[in-house]
Amino acid sequence: MADTYDVIVLGSGPGGYVAAIRASQLGLKTAIVERELLGGICLNWGCIPTKALLRSAEVLHHMKHAKDYGLAADNITADLDAIVKRSRGVAKQLNQGVTHLMKKNKIAVHMGTGKLVGAGKLEVTGDKGTETLSAKHIIVATGARARELPFAKADGKRIWTYRHAMTPTELPTKLLVMGSGAIGIEFASFYNDLGVDVTVVEMLDRIVPVEDEAVSAFLEKALVKQGMKILTGAGVEAIAVDANGVKAKIKGKDGKVTEHAFSHVISAVGIVPNTEDLGLEKVGAKLDRGFIQIDGYGRTGVAGLWAIGDCTPGPWLAHKASHEGVTTVESIAKELGNKDVHPHPLDRRNIPGCTYCHPQIASVGLTEAKAKEEGYQVKAGTFPFIGNGKAIALGEPEGFVKTVFDAKTGELLGAHMIGAEVTEMIQGYVVGKTLETTEQELMNTVFPHPTISETMHEATLAAYGRALHI
Repeated sequence: MADTYDVIVLGSGPGGYVAAIRASQLGLKTAIVERELLGGICLNWGCIPTKALLRSAEVLHHMKHAKDYGLAADNITADLDAIVKRSRGVAKQLNQGVTHLMKKNKIAVHMGTGKLVGAGKLEVTGDKGTETLSAKHIIVATGARARELPFAKADGKRIWTYRHAMTPTELPTKLLVMGSGAIGIEFASFYNDLGVDVTVVEMLDRIVPVEDEAVSAFLEKALVKQGMKILTGAGVEAIAVDANGVKAKIKGKDGKVTEHAFSHVISAVGIVPNTEDLGLEKVGAKLDRGFIQIDGYGRTGVAGLWAIGDCTPGPWLAHKASHEGVTTVESIAKELGNKDVHPHPLDRRNIPGCTYCHPQIASVGLTEAKAKEEGYQVKAGTFPFIGNGKAIALGEPEGFVKTVFDAKTGELLGAHMIGAEVTEMIQGYVVGKTLETTEQELMNTVFPHPTISETMHEATLAAYGRALHI
């Protein structure tokens, strides 16, 4: 007889495993199905191990600038194997942590590849053969993978995806990064800090194009100052690999195609959802370019079938997936008669984005241009880190905070930051947006001194012509 559950989660990434834990907390008999490693891409090959790599690069950067702090450090070198080993150790520790959480919450783990074979039926094929699981509700949380260009298929030797870039067997001498989204820029920053000659090619007219234009401009200036080459409005037309490296034909802004030689290439040109061969079409789920279409609660429109995370429309971020996991499970519990849960639909405008390059980037809500495009009359304020005592004391005076408000109501529409530790600070604005904060609450908030977070207060004041320290 097939194992029967209240909820089965297909995929154990930050959306899937969080959904399973919340389901268990609500008293639902829960199973999770995973084909590779518990924790999914984020814990094993994405968010966490990349931050371990970037931390090593950051420490190296500070060591190389020890003299700026009145310190002396000689013969500074990077041990690539040791850096990668530390990163993999961090991933392993977290993978084991998720395994522990599954046991603690009495969640049944089925290792194998899952496929929908009918209403409430999931066929799982693994090392132990094939088994059929059944559940009142199934949540698809299968995530996504790197998109490959037809002329730049990853081989793991010269042409890398993010996965290869995380476990290099050799340090590139001259690196081409295709794409300037979060993944591309983070790896470009990492390898640049290790001393690699890095070139970034972006098809659009500016790097990190989802960010506010002022952030994009500031980041490009900072990266160029660090020695990176940035080509915007450009595209890679062709790639040829030989024993010596890679030759890439790049079409520039002027329309001219020139050939450049590199030792390695990282392809970071987007993602593809892992939705093939899941049986989704068979059960009636709607897909758009492979992404499962859902409402604000994760419903697919097919009774008992839900979806969350990177296999659904963006933003494709781990914290968005985790939040969706909780919302979806609470919606399921409510349908099953639980009167103590009160799920709210996902508000994508309250989801922060963070990029862990050097300098860091963080943002939430609308950019100034997007707010104006949507018809808002805006008040925008910017405050530079050079006006902040803590930033100067840290030796990190490069950066700024920008706020965007509705001029009519004072609603905080968006916030955009670049500089040291902004990925930790952005949550202040996220809380503010979630609580529907206006400029008055932010102006009347007491920020601790000395902290870089004071720039958040000053940027709010600046939007209304009241900045104090500039």
